[in-house]
Amino acid sequence: MTDDLNVLALVKGEERYVFLFDDSSRAAALRTLGRYASNPDLSFTWYDAAVLSQKIRRTANEPRPVRRFDLPLTSDKDDLR
Repeated sequence: MTDDLNVLALVKGEERYVFLFDDSSRAAALRTLGRYASNPDLSFTWYDAAVLSQKIRRTANEPRPVRRFDLPLTSDKDDLR
């Protein structure tokens, strides 16, 4: 597993649904889609939940890019002296 943060967004008219999740919280994100779809106060539908859940599951199977360089952070400059 990586520390990467996944971002999934849905825009429906004036409403914005933005889901942030890492690899370890993928199941919680899927449960949230179901809760939103079952909430009659939201325009979020079961179709929306189905489409976004496919995207969440697909991110689990995508290969992660290999980092070619391990560059120091700007806060690490003091350590280089």
